[in-house]
Amino acid sequence: MHWTDSGIVLSVRPHGESSAVVQMLTQNQGRHAGLVRGAQGKRLSGVYQPGNLVSVRWSGRLAEHLGNFECELVESYAARVLDDPPRLAALSAAAAVSERALPERESHAACYEGFLVLLEALSGEHWAEVYVRWEMAVLAELGFGLDLSACAGGGANDQLAYVSPRTGRAVSLAAGEPYRDRLLPLPGFLGGRGGGGPDEVAQGLALTGFFLERHVFAPHHQAPPAARQRLAERFPVVP
Repeated sequence: MHWTDSGIVLSVRPHGESSAVVQMLTQNQGRHAGLVRGAQGKRLSGVYQPGNLVSVRWSGRLAEHLGNFECELVESYAARVLDDPPRLAALSAAAAVSERALPERESHAACYEGFLVLLEALSGEHWAEVYVRWEMAVLAELGFGLDLSACAGGGANDQLAYVSPRTGRAVSLAAGEPYRDRLLPLPGFLGGRGGGGPDEVAQGLALTGFFLERHVFAPHHQAPPAARQRLAERFPVVP
């Protein structure tokens, strides 16, 4: 049994003296693990870094076996952000969320493509806003997308300012004002009002984090990944 695909390295866990079990988010095979012999050696360690894009070949006796990966480096995104802690935190968070949230061996091409967009965006100015949008896309791909198309309370759509934690639907400024303490703030860059910046990114991370925890992590008795929590700590919510 074998297949070839493109993949993004998510994690590398040592196995024995020189090998490692590598988790990969592939374009067509979904999240998939494989054993890499010599992955901890000097020649290959640079290839198997979270966030790197590789061409991958998997082989195994049976489809359900762990199998083996053989990879060639396509783009070293990890090296681009190695000396930039905030961007490296975003890369690490995306890899950790992908590994924990996405079902194993189930194709989610939209998450893969979105991850590539994020990796490219890490070299630009609005990488943090792109990260929040990527988490929104992960929620949608898993069937828990937020409805930001109209106000759930019948308010004007051009003033969407909140999200209902119960329904995941947007609420306008006027309709939500009496209940603002029970609603989640909707940052302007997600509500079609432009904006962005650290304060709105903090709101966006709080918003996506709430629904990821409720719908994705908590049902499996899991906490959010530590890497994701570290990213959120870089964008504290302003009271």
